[in-house]
Amino acid sequence: MQGTNIRIDIWRMTAGTDDYVGGASITGTVIYSSLPARMQGNPDDQFLAAQGLETLRTYTFTVGRGNLTIKERDEIKVMFPPDYPYINDRFRITSVRYSDFNDPRRYMMLEAQRSVIAHAEQ
Repeated sequence: MQGTNIRIDIWRMTAGTDDYVGGASITGTVIYSSLPARMQGNPDDQFLAAQGLETLRTYTFTVGRGNLTIKERDEIKVMFPPDYPYINDRFRITSVRYSDFNDPRRYMMLEAQRSVIAHAEQ
């Protein structure tokens, strides 16, 4: 796909088994590895920013193969290039859109927000 600037892994997150104190940990499996993609930051909501409220930063990932089974709540992990500002960062997918059905390239547009895992090194 022309215009790709990164490679990403797609993770499907699931609840793991209970640990010895009864708490379940979140675990995941890589369902797609090293997908070429393009990442773009979306503009912040200036209306909320003007009121002094914290705005949620969102991003759009464009993936070149529209025949993948990617769902909302899956996670994206940026894997390449090594000097990319978001390397090894995770983003939770909030929306999956497809390009026009008459478009032979069949792009997928994945709207995502930064995913922060509590008590983990990021």
